[in-house]
Amino acid sequence: MGWMHTARFLTTAAELFHLPALDVPEIAFVGRSNAGKSTCINTLTQQKQLAFASKKPGRTQHINLFALGKQGLTDAVLADLPGYGYAAVPKQDKLRWQKVMANYLVTRENLKGIVLLCDPRLGMTELDEVLLEVIRPRVEEGLNFLVLLTKSDKLTRAEATKALSIAKLQAGGGQAKLFSALKKQGVAELAQLMWDWTHDESQTSPTEAEPPEEDNDD
Repeated sequence: MGWMHTARFLTTAAELFHLPALDVPEIAFVGRSNAGKSTCINTLTQQKQLAFASKKPGRTQHINLFALGKQGLTDAVLADLPGYGYAAVPKQDKLRWQKVMANYLVTRENLKGIVLLCDPRLGMTELDEVLLEVIRPRVEEGLNFLVLLTKSDKLTRAEATKALSIAKLQAGGGQAKLFSALKKQGVAELAQLMWDWTHDESQTSPTEAEPPEEDNDD
């Protein structure tokens, strides 16, 4: 977890050609505008303002990169992609961003993993299914993929079990996990997974997890 807490803003880009070419592993966070993407990133990094969590979904219109690495060194990058599917965003902006995101997910050379955040109460939407089809070839080639069911504290135990089973089927070779920023469910497990995706087995894992701070913002 301590490694995740080193996250710092790297750059923001409205178009793919504005993104720097990086040679360190990159993990992309994608999902609907109200899936809790920014809250997830802020919870993982224990930085409440790192990713912009707006009360008005759909406001983030850029790809935001955050560097990870101790002592100022960068050994991995998190990419926060714009949320999709929010009705108040003009159609032309939706179409533009769908194209930018699809191109990013298909062509970004240093991309090592994708985390698709989904509200389990809503399930996979049509746009989520479109995204799955876009990334399926890369997942089949070995790209790491996780369906993260956010806001799991709002589910009963039976509902959570059912949602997780469905998500594992939909992941198509990827993984599925439950997550709650409010209850800190799955936070340490997700942080460890991010480390595993971006480091080889010869590198020591930061197992000395730090106790999480209290944060009731979900």
